[in-house]
Amino acid sequence: MLGNFTYCNPTRLYFGKEAMQGLEKELPKYGENVLLVYGGGSIKKNGIYDQVVAALKACGKKVFEDAGVMPNPTVEKLHEGVERARAAKADLILAVGGGSVCDYAKAVSVSVHCDEEPWEKYYIRFEEPTCEIVPVGCVLTMVGTGSEMNGGSVITNHAQKLKIGHVFGTEVFPKFSILNPEFTFTLPKYQMIAGFYDIMSHILEQYLSGTDDNTSDYIMEGMLRSLIHSAPIAVKDPTNYEARSNIMWTATWALNTLVAMGKDTDWEVHMLGQAVGAHTDATHGMTLAAVSMPYYRYIMPYGLAKFVRYAVNVWGVDLSGKTDEAVAAEGLDRMEAWMRSLGLVMNLTELGVKEDMIDGLVKSTLVMEGGYKVLTPEEIAQIFRASL
Repeated sequence: MLGNFTYCNPTRLYFGKEAMQGLEKELPKYGENVLLVYGGGSIKKNGIYDQVVAALKACGKKVFEDAGVMPNPTVEKLHEGVERARAAKADLILAVGGGSVCDYAKAVSVSVHCDEEPWEKYYIRFEEPTCEIVPVGCVLTMVGTGSEMNGGSVITNHAQKLKIGHVFGTEVFPKFSILNPEFTFTLPKYQMIAGFYDIMSHILEQYLSGTDDNTSDYIMEGMLRSLIHSAPIAVKDPTNYEARSNIMWTATWALNTLVAMGKDTDWEVHMLGQAVGAHTDATHGMTLAAVSMPYYRYIMPYGLAKFVRYAVNVWGVDLSGKTDEAVAAEGLDRMEAWMRSLGLVMNLTELGVKEDMIDGLVKSTLVMEGGYKVLTPEEIAQIFRASL
């Protein structure tokens, strides 16, 4: 490992079938006003809402609600949430949902007491909070983003055709998160498999970078193998607790900052996917799936040794009698076959992207410098066209 780093993750996790007991342990630590944040109302149909409200009332909390958080939270919704939190004088923001709800709660938390426009401050200038931060807790109902144990917060500005993530410091991490794999059982298949690929993409963004012998790479190979094994089981039987629990735990560790320590990281797939999301509002994990194979095949020659290692250690490709290029290509072929077997979206056309949108997508794509190839606008356009 080559990097110098300081590592701290302050989020307390409660995991398993009895994880909700942790909510009543955590709530007394905060004031009486709780802003309950959630999405479209599915938590009312599956009973999770009732469990959460019962815990809040048992702890004597005053509950204020902010519902309707969309899968790609917008800057307009952020403004609405800030006003709701201010009106409630929120002492705690409790996010109940998937990564978008958790992301949104963190964006609200740093904006409630901010006297500047949060979009400009946090998502354009990438400044850090200088104001009081309202603490956040999470009850997770969908896995994928790892937002339950990190400082990431992605907000979309449709007017500017931008979807931008700000990775805040540890002071913005959720103070606690409740992870009961059973809460993910009723998620529709499309959302479930999109989340599965989001997990894989998070790992690969960190794994497919750097050339040093790095402990994190060994950890990530294990996480990838676990996900590759468990995902088809969960697709066949969504209530398989063993598979869903392994996937939930992998999702958390994929992006809780641990495996990024001491490494360069890429994140260009996310920049490509987020540009697509800003223009189409498509599901995040599916935008990543649609651009991944063209991107990885394009950059493979620039990081060939790692792609060979990926093929052998993750996908079990046999080295015998093959060139490095052939081994690496076979690994990507096996990855693509696995993705197709899950039912992931494999092209941008299915997400509504047309040829005449390419120039706009290129302009909306941020260029990262941590991967094996720093892309030019022309190369970004080439990858988008290959993804159609």
